[in-house]
Amino acid sequence: MYAMSVETFVPTLRALTKILEKAAQHASARKLDPAALAGARLAPDMYPLVKQVQIACDFAKGSTARLTGQDPPRFEDNEQTLDELKSRVAKTLDYLQSVRAGAFEGSEDRDVRLPIPNGGSLDFKGLAYLKDWALPNFYFHVVTAYDILRHNGVEIGKRDYLGTA
Repeated sequence: MYAMSVETFVPTLRALTKILEKAAQHASARKLDPAALAGARLAPDMYPLVKQVQIACDFAKGSTARLTGQDPPRFEDNEQTLDELKSRVAKTLDYLQSVRAGAFEGSEDRDVRLPIPNGGSLDFKGLAYLKDWALPNFYFHVVTAYDILRHNGVEIGKRDYLGTA
């Protein structure tokens, strides 16, 4: 469970950091307002880049905490710039790297309950929560952040997303 979670989240978030750095370089080279990139979105009804990165970080730290029986650390959702987004990713990485593999012992069978806004909840066992909810959502928001930047002219490619560039 540690390998499927922390060892998956960490390299992907490191790749996201490099992508955000390329976005900042792109904005600087073209004399663009970096805040414009931070607020960019693919469609009017989709979250902007800022929210995509926040949610990706929330899934990484939140699922790690829940699987280890902890309360997820809370970060304010107040980022407005690419540098602030990089800082949020760095805080998330610091948290993930503080969690040891032994903390996941028995987590595949741990009960995970997620409250939902209408008053109900989503209930999972740990393994199903990780593979069917946390990881797909984490990847969705990371790739959407990538897509927003790519759509806005940042020169990134699949190798950047995979962290091999």
